Amino acid sequence: MNDRAAIDAVIKDYLDGLYEGDTNKLGRAFHPTSALTHVNEGKLVIVPRDDWFKAVNSRPKPKDSGMSRHDEVLSVDILDDRTALVKLKCALPPKYFTDLLSLLKIDGRWQIAQKVFTFEVR
Repeated sequence: MNDRAAIDAVIKDYLDGLYEGDTNKLGRAFHPTSALTHVNEGKLVIVPRDDWFKAVNSRPKPKDSGMSRHDEVLSVDILDDRTALVKLKCALPPKYFTDLLSLLKIDGRWQIAQKVFTFEVR
Protein backbone atom coordinates (compact mmCIF):
# COMPACT_ATOMS: atom_id res chain seq x y z
CA MET A 1 0.00 0.00 0.00
CA ASN A 2 1.39 3.42 -0.88
CA ASP A 3 1.68 6.18 1.72
CA ARG A 4 -1.40 8.12 0.58
CA ALA A 5 -3.60 5.01 0.67
CA ALA A 6 -2.24 4.10 4.12
CA ILE A 7 -2.92 7.62 5.41
CA ASP A 8 -6.45 7.51 3.94
CA ALA A 9 -7.01 4.23 5.83
CA VAL A 10 -5.94 5.91 9.09
CA ILE A 11 -8.33 8.80 8.40
CA LYS A 12 -11.15 6.32 7.70
CA ASP A 13 -10.47 4.45 10.98
CA TYR A 14 -10.46 7.78 12.83
CA LEU A 15 -13.70 9.12 11.35
CA ASP A 16 -15.51 5.77 11.48
CA GLY A 17 -14.27 5.25 15.05
CA LEU A 18 -15.66 8.65 16.09
CA TYR A 19 -19.03 8.03 14.47
CA GLU A 20 -19.34 4.47 15.74
CA GLY A 21 -17.82 5.17 19.17
CA ASP A 22 -15.36 2.36 18.40
CA THR A 23 -12.12 2.66 20.38
CA ASN A 24 -10.70 -0.37 18.55
CA LYS A 25 -10.77 1.60 15.29
CA LEU A 26 -9.52 4.70 17.06
CA GLY A 27 -6.77 2.60 18.61
CA ARG A 28 -5.58 1.56 15.15
CA ALA A 29 -5.44 5.22 14.12
CA PHE A 30 -3.80 6.75 17.21
CA HIS A 31 -0.36 5.88 18.55
CA PRO A 32 -0.57 4.74 22.21
CA THR A 33 1.39 7.81 23.40
CA SER A 34 -0.68 10.31 21.40
CA ALA A 35 -2.79 13.07 22.91
CA LEU A 36 -5.54 15.49 21.95
CA THR A 37 -4.77 19.16 22.46
CA HIS A 38 -6.97 22.25 22.39
CA VAL A 39 -7.50 25.58 24.12
CA ASN A 40 -10.42 25.97 26.55
CA GLU A 41 -11.09 29.39 28.08
CA GLY A 42 -7.55 30.48 27.21
CA LYS A 43 -5.92 27.45 28.82
CA LEU A 44 -4.03 24.67 27.06
CA VAL A 45 -5.75 21.31 27.56
CA ILE A 46 -3.93 18.06 26.77
CA VAL A 47 -5.89 14.82 26.99
CA PRO A 48 -3.93 11.55 26.70
CA ARG A 49 -5.36 9.08 24.19
CA ASP A 50 -6.44 6.54 26.81
CA ASP A 51 -8.31 9.19 28.83
CA TRP A 52 -10.11 10.22 25.66
CA PHE A 53 -10.99 6.58 24.95
CA LYS A 54 -12.68 6.37 28.38
CA ALA A 55 -14.81 9.38 27.43
CA VAL A 56 -15.65 7.87 24.02
CA ASN A 57 -16.72 4.62 25.70
CA SER A 58 -18.97 6.45 28.17
CA ARG A 59 -20.85 8.71 25.76
CA PRO A 60 -23.71 7.87 23.40
CA LYS A 61 -22.54 6.61 20.01
CA PRO A 62 -23.48 9.01 17.20
CA LYS A 63 -24.28 6.10 14.85
CA ASP A 64 -26.72 4.56 17.34
CA SER A 65 -28.63 7.82 17.61
CA GLY A 66 -28.86 8.18 13.82
CA MET A 67 -26.78 11.35 13.83
CA SER A 68 -25.71 12.44 10.35
CA ARG A 69 -22.01 12.61 9.51
CA HIS A 70 -20.22 15.83 8.69
CA ASP A 71 -16.81 14.48 7.64
CA GLU A 72 -14.70 16.51 5.22
CA VAL A 73 -11.00 16.04 4.57
CA LEU A 74 -9.65 19.50 3.75
CA SER A 75 -6.03 18.61 3.06
CA VAL A 76 -3.46 15.85 3.28
CA ASP A 77 0.15 17.03 3.20
CA ILE A 78 2.76 14.31 3.04
CA LEU A 79 5.94 16.07 4.11
CA ASP A 80 8.30 13.14 3.62
CA ASP A 81 8.33 9.35 3.93
CA ARG A 82 7.58 9.48 7.67
CA THR A 83 5.63 12.71 8.38
CA ALA A 84 2.20 13.94 7.27
CA LEU A 85 -0.40 16.50 8.32
CA VAL A 86 -4.13 16.06 7.78
CA LYS A 87 -6.68 18.84 8.21
CA LEU A 88 -10.31 17.79 8.40
CA LYS A 89 -13.73 18.69 9.67
CA CYS A 90 -16.09 16.42 11.59
CA ALA A 91 -18.91 16.86 14.05
CA LEU A 92 -20.63 15.45 17.07
CA PRO A 93 -23.50 17.96 17.04
CA PRO A 94 -23.84 20.44 18.51
CA LYS A 95 -20.01 20.55 18.38
CA TYR A 96 -18.40 21.03 14.96
CA PHE A 97 -14.66 20.33 14.92
CA THR A 98 -11.67 21.24 12.82
CA ASP A 99 -8.82 18.81 13.46
CA LEU A 100 -5.14 18.96 12.63
CA LEU A 101 -3.78 15.43 12.74
CA SER A 102 -0.01 14.95 12.82
CA LEU A 103 0.83 11.52 11.47
CA LEU A 104 4.14 9.72 11.73
CA LYS A 105 5.20 6.49 10.09
CA ILE A 106 6.33 4.35 13.02
CA ASP A 107 7.53 0.79 12.54
CA GLY A 108 6.32 0.95 8.94
CA ARG A 109 2.77 2.05 9.86
CA TRP A 110 1.16 5.48 9.70
CA GLN A 111 -0.36 6.58 13.02
CA ILE A 112 -1.75 9.78 14.50
CA ALA A 113 0.88 11.07 16.91
CA GLN A 114 -0.97 14.24 17.89
CA LYS A 115 -4.39 15.78 17.37
CA VAL A 116 -4.83 19.53 17.76
CA PHE A 117 -8.38 20.74 17.40
CA THR A 118 -10.83 23.54 17.75
CA PHE A 119 -14.62 23.48 17.69
CA GLU A 120 -17.69 25.64 17.62
CA VAL A 121 -21.06 24.95 19.14
CA ARG A 122 -24.00 25.44 16.77
